[in-house]
Amino acid sequence: MAHTITTKWQGKMQFNALVNGHTIIMDTPEKSGGEDNGTIPKPLVLTALSGCTGMDVISIINKKRKALDTFDMQVSGELSTEQPIEYTAIHMSYNFTGNNDSKDAALSAVELSQEKYCGVSHMLKKQYL
Repeated sequence: MAHTITTKWQGKMQFNALVNGHTIIMDTPEKSGGEDNGTIPKPLVLTALSGCTGMDVISIINKKRKALDTFDMQVSGELSTEQPIEYTAIHMSYNFTGNNDSKDAALSAVELSQEKYCGVSHMLKKQYL
């Protein structure tokens, strides 16, 4: 099994990536030669991480027959100051509301996602740990 993405240049600094039938628009701000029609590429790594672990957490919570009232994550990446500009550290915060029974299930789900299931987290840990 493999994932294949087609990315096409749209002019100036814009690229459109076709991912499983969905278009992701990448561009740069005007000061960098683009038109700011989409996100810059690097934060998509953080987006993939949050989506991967978030889906794991919800799947595990559902399998445990628990419920959350709200769930969100904040992911931040610290950038290097020299070329190539890359993430030197990534920080994640999981935020939940729900009853105490669901809280324990959520904490367990986060741990399972980070240690066993989230492939994006696993790939990034190879780079940053």
